[in-house]
Amino acid sequence: MKNLNILFAGFGGQGVLFAGKVVAYAALIANKQLSWLPSYGPEMRGGTANCSVCVSDEAIGSPLVTNPNVFIAMNLPSFDKFINAVEPGGIVIVDSSLIDKKVERDDVTVYYVPSTSLADENGVSGLSNMILIGKLFKEVLSGGDYQFCDADILDQAVQKCIPARKAQMLDFNRKAIQIGQEQ
Repeated sequence: MKNLNILFAGFGGQGVLFAGKVVAYAALIANKQLSWLPSYGPEMRGGTANCSVCVSDEAIGSPLVTNPNVFIAMNLPSFDKFINAVEPGGIVIVDSSLIDKKVERDDVTVYYVPSTSLADENGVSGLSNMILIGKLFKEVLSGGDYQFCDADILDQAVQKCIPARKAQMLDFNRKAIQIGQEQ
């Protein structure tokens, strides 16, 4: 597998850190080397939040992702801040419900997913992050150069990340991931 350096970015409260944690747990279950580095401003909800996730077959030198090969943008300020840092040949997944800009670069593959709208329309409001995880799984994690996980591993990771007090959210998260895979 090729080294995978993912940057998730958005507002606090969108589940940016949770999304990164799910991918990190999937890597752990798949016996990969990994790092998960959350970063957020002093205002938890509404402030900026991003999360670096590195997955590799070899030891990881730095947990900080400055030039991601996969970038997931959940809001416009994050899109503007990080879009030019994506390495050429990289993959960008954009929540097109909240980001009306188009990627002007022609050296990256871009997927526009109206994940916030899809979440609201399908009864899983607040799970835009998991719809984007579903798209990430379909396009990146389950095939190609970065493949390291299958549907069962992803589901185990989601189960591991949802705290016991929110166990009733498991099926909603599964539904959101499925919606993302269908995009």
